[in-house]
Amino acid sequence: MTFLDVVQSPLAQRSFLIALIVGAIAPIIGTFLVQRRLALLGDGIGHVALTGVGMGWLVGSFTGATQADAYAIPGAIIAAVIGAIIIEYMRRDGATSGDVALALLFYGGIAGGVLIIALAGGTSANLTGYLFGSLATVSTTDVVLTVVLAAIIIIVGMWFQKALFAVNYDEEFALASGLPTTALNILTAVTAALTVTLAMRVVGLLLVSALMIVPVASAQTFTRSFRSTMKVAIALGMITSTAGLVVTFFYPVPPGATIVVLAILIYIVLAGVHSRTQRVKVTTRPSSSHREI
Repeated sequence: MTFLDVVQSPLAQRSFLIALIVGAIAPIIGTFLVQRRLALLGDGIGHVALTGVGMGWLVGSFTGATQADAYAIPGAIIAAVIGAIIIEYMRRDGATSGDVALALLFYGGIAGGVLIIALAGGTSANLTGYLFGSLATVSTTDVVLTVVLAAIIIIVGMWFQKALFAVNYDEEFALASGLPTTALNILTAVTAALTVTLAMRVVGLLLVSALMIVPVASAQTFTRSFRSTMKVAIALGMITSTAGLVVTFFYPVPPGATIVVLAILIYIVLAGVHSRTQRVKVTTRPSSSHREI
């Protein structure tokens, strides 16, 4: 198979479009999560989304849908949004600490999803595509849904950027400034939930947080402002997603794992270059006795 054959394939075209969109969108909300030290929130939401996938399977089996997973993605969206709102209220009201709340989402979400899919007649093989990504089953409907969700995330991320930055940087100061911090926190959580379900097809629910966080961490190694970090992270996300997908068309490797490994390798390289550059700056800095006044 040549690269031209890949480009001309309708499945490949749909897969590349979704990968490009997800690579651009995931770092947008990821930048806010990194700033707020909630890097693992995407993992928690992803596990809850798996319960939604199971519920979608169950509904499909009861309604006699032609495809068993016809309601899987809508179910994942509903479950992810509800889970994100619940964890935000748990965090705000102090009913339990943030790490405990995430643990409850991790274990309860994935256990519930596996159990419900089993009750709906699914098998462990059916779970693989949702857990680790499966672009081989991308349909035109998936592309349309991806574009719609991406548009919502872009509108939220750009239109409310200053307000979200303020509440994620210093919530107490934002509250004192008159910003609706509760609504903005819920907006952040819901947007994260939509991002998780958006990236489900590309990297899978178990790896989605990596695509949201790792490009941001890579960008932070050589950027100094919030906006520049987001812009660079978006570019890195797009490059990583498309490059990883290209690899999977020529080698029989999972797309989600390939994309995440490439993202981590980019981070290691950039972090190494940054560390070396900092050491060079320190060693070449003139001593105080030779500084000009």
